Amino acid sequence: MPDVLHALLGLCSGGIIGFTLGLVGGGGSILAVPLLLYVVGIADPHRAIGTSALAVTINALCSLASHARAGNVIWKCAALFASAGISGALAGAACGKVVNGQHLLFLFALVMVAVGALMARGCHQTAAQAQPAAMRTAPLPIVAYGVATGFCSGFFGIGGGFLIVPALLAATGMPMLNAIATSLVAVCAFGLTTSISYAAAGMVDLPMVGILVAGGVAGSAGGTALARRLGQHPQRLRRIFAYLIFIVAFYMMWRSAQAMGLV
Repeated sequence: MPDVLHALLGLCSGGIIGFTLGLVGGGGSILAVPLLLYVVGIADPHRAIGTSALAVTINALCSLASHARAGNVIWKCAALFASAGISGALAGAACGKVVNGQHLLFLFALVMVAVGALMARGCHQTAAQAQPAAMRTAPLPIVAYGVATGFCSGFFGIGGGFLIVPALLAATGMPMLNAIATSLVAVCAFGLTTSISYAAAGMVDLPMVGILVAGGVAGSAGGTALARRLGQHPQRLRRIFAYLIFIVAFYMMWRSAQAMGLV
């Protein structure tokens, strides 16, 4: 069980993750691993990744329930994409657990840079540009994208929505709202697969998962409320968050390089 200080730090970290998700609509879960490492103080990178994966899964389930009630999920496509990606997530988690922790964090930081770049790029896209073509249902592209994104999700212990949404758009051409909703099925499937794999190896801190989720619920409510008040400038909010991701990523690179004796 975490002591009072670590519980409070975990609660605050969960609040930051939830607040960010509520404010800019995505990307917040990728902050979970650095927050667990550098704020909460979990020493083992693999344990931080396993704990983050389960917390992200629970948060994604809550969001999925909301989208499912609204009828935004395309279930046939979601089932095919997620079932294909589970094998990728298992392979990714197996590979991630045997990679040196500091090397894994350095690679994770590179992924964060990619996320920041995608978010910054998204700030300049208009609504017209975001509209995809007519929906396609060929199974081979859906399976291929599912396996690839599942592997990345399992390897890094992230929800992977920033990868899954573009993959669904590329594979099917479904509308953006449906892609976001459908992606949550895959996020839940990949996150649960990854967390079970890490839990079997004793690399999940269950009490901390509960603390992160509790903080995330409160933070999400605050972030969503602020997003409504600042709704005229969503691109500016996403750009600010992209810069935050860059800063955290470069800090992780520096800390990992120090641990590996490169600097």
